[in-house]
Amino acid sequence: MISKSYEIEKKIPDLSKHNLLLLYGENIGLKKDIRSKIKIDLNKKEQDIEILSFYENEIIDNEDDFYNSIYSGSLFSNKKMITINNGSDKILKLIEDIYIKYPENLILIIFSEILERKSKLRIFFEKSSTALCVPCYADNNKSLETILTSELRKNNITISRESINLLIDKSNNDRNNLRNEIEKIKAYSLNKKNLSVEEIKSIANFSGEYKSDSLINECLNGDINQYKKIVSELYVNTVNYVFLLRILYNKIQKLLSIKKLENSTKDIDVLISSFKPAIFWKEKPIIKKQLSIWNQEDLKEITNKINEIELSCKKNPLLSKVIFFNFFNKLCKQASKHS
Repeated sequence: MISKSYEIEKKIPDLSKHNLLLLYGENIGLKKDIRSKIKIDLNKKEQDIEILSFYENEIIDNEDDFYNSIYSGSLFSNKKMITINNGSDKILKLIEDIYIKYPENLILIIFSEILERKSKLRIFFEKSSTALCVPCYADNNKSLETILTSELRKNNITISRESINLLIDKSNNDRNNLRNEIEKIKAYSLNKKNLSVEEIKSIANFSGEYKSDSLINECLNGDINQYKKIVSELYVNTVNYVFLLRILYNKIQKLLSIKKLENSTKDIDVLISSFKPAIFWKEKPIIKKQLSIWNQEDLKEITNKINEIELSCKKNPLLSKVIFFNFFNKLCKQASKHS
């Protein structure tokens, strides 16, 4: 069964009726929002809920532990909400088994990246009459503005149209990034509710620092000198590798989406100009260059590698910076051969 994300966000109680949900697509923030709202709705009905989370590779390595987590009773709760991260066709048989046994005390949510139409996992959920499939595509400027203005209104904070545009631009089409900026603004505005553009720039670190997307763009452009300059300043500081990997992922998905449309026109400028959501004019020449460097196969390979790198960083926190920059260094060197 398929449901649109904008529909189910308004009807969260209906989601709680399904014990199997597949949330797929590039919008991590939307997936987390949906899961959070389901949890809040469940808490209204259940006193205690057991919350568990697994990565697909952990389940494959030890299926017995996962089955025990699902079917064993709990001393402290009547309901379990389990999330499977990075779900793919590899766990289809396991999901089919759970679907048949249908444990009533369980809500199982699968987070997946973009799934092709031929994905067996996606097909299973789409054809099911009880399991629910929700595509979670990238936020557009309108949805991000709705989130931003709603949160500001709740906290009686006033900012200008220019400030709103700056924050949306900095979010890189990711509501997670936008929410981080909102939290900083809320903390800053405890005693001041009308914030200037300069204050917003300062809070969001617009001035005096490289934007995160500059690192990503120089890497994908293969401009080794500019890339090394940014890295030399970043490396001595704390690096939010999850944030940077998410920006990279979003950019790769945009390039892939445009690549898939290349056969429809030979004029790449027309293709970039007509792409939806609209590409900011300053980004168009950068996108054009990156399209000339990377092919679809390489972009898909990077997408898969991003998930591996993020997992490796989480499993090896002391080495996360080395793992992260080794990955980016290889991408930049690969791009430099074609730039």
